[in-house]
Amino acid sequence: MTPDEKQFLFTAAWMFARHGCSARARNVLEAAVEDDPRDGRAAAAFAGMLLADGEPARALETLRAADYPPDLAHAQAVLETRALRALGRKDEAAARWRRWIESAKGASRRWVDEGAAAK
Repeated sequence: MTPDEKQFLFTAAWMFARHGCSARARNVLEAAVEDDPRDGRAAAAFAGMLLADGEPARALETLRAADYPPDLAHAQAVLETRALRALGRKDEAAARWRRWIESAKGASRRWVDEGAAAK
């Protein structure tokens, strides 16, 4: 699929979702993921639809099969954390979010002092 064709699919999916046709948006995004399962942009968009539809296991599978550009690292972390939490894997979700925070801010610069939170 050419970049122009892919852009058209994403725009169509956005338009469908924006105008209340989420099933059509989901079908378009699923087609984009089927065309290239490694495409992080398509995977993130499709995973968001899967999470909204209550399919966290499939969302997590889709997310983990893809490669993400650096500008999507935050979206990947949020979506994976949401999917893990929805699956009841609370500890994995917390660990995934911590990895994101450490990669974004550095391990020595935490937003929350864990020692203070335990008191």
